[in-house]
Amino acid sequence: MRELDSNNHSVFGLYYHLVFVVKYRRKVINDDISCRLKEIFEYIQPNYNMSLIEWNHDKDHIHVLFKAHPNTEISKFINAYKSASSRLIKKEFPLIRKQLWKEYFWSRSFCLVTTGGVPIEVIKRYIENQGGEKV
Repeated sequence: MRELDSNNHSVFGLYYHLVFVVKYRRKVINDDISCRLKEIFEYIQPNYNMSLIEWNHDKDHIHVLFKAHPNTEISKFINAYKSASSRLIKKEFPLIRKQLWKEYFWSRSFCLVTTGGVPIEVIKRYIENQGGEKV
C-alpha cells in the first residue's frame, strides 16, 4: 500500500510521471544539463505543493516522478518550469544555442500520466533505467 499524504481536509496519494522532450528531439541533455534542470525543478516545486521522487534523462528528454497535493496547479507549474528552465539553460550553457532551433529548448508538448495503482518502486525503477547512452 502506498503512503498517503494529508492536509486539513483530505487524504491523498497523487503521483505523476512527467516527460519533457527537447524541441525537435535535439540531443543536448548531458549529465550537467540534467543536474541543472533538476535543480530548477526542485527550486520551483515548493511553490506548487509538489515533491520530486525520481529524476533521469536521455539525450533528448527527461523523466520525472513527483507527488502533488489536490490543489496543485500542474499546468501552471509546467509552464513556469519550462519557461524558467529554458531561459536559464540557454544562459548558463551558451553552446547549447547552436544545437537548438529558433531558440526553443522544450517541445510544446509533454507527457503526463498518473501512476494509478502501480507501485511507486516499479515506476522509480523504470525511470532509473532510462537514459541508455549518455552524451
